[in-house]
Amino acid sequence: MPHLQLTNCELEVMDIVWQKGRVTVQEVVDTIERPLAYTTVMTTLKILDETRGVVRRSKEGRAFVYEPVVSREEIRKSMASDLTERLFDGSAKSLVLSLI
Repeated sequence: MPHLQLTNCELEVMDIVWQKGRVTVQEVVDTIERPLAYTTVMTTLKILDETRGVVRRSKEGRAFVYEPVVSREEIRKSMASDLTERLFDGSAKSLVLSLI
């Protein structure tokens, strides 16, 4: 799996997708803890689908429903691995020691 780096906003949206399993844009807007415009959430979900490939969408009635394709754990591993490679020359030991 390629390194998946998600922005803070993408992670906020993905938290809701993982929590609920299947969501519409409106459900994310209604659930997210900070005020985000409908169009912002819609664009973020579109990026997560078309660019990042971490959700898939299907049309149900007039709305798109989004489902996770990648687990939270896969994203964690990918982002931790990328951080370890970029900042600690691939040494997980150095990463852990810097956290202590």
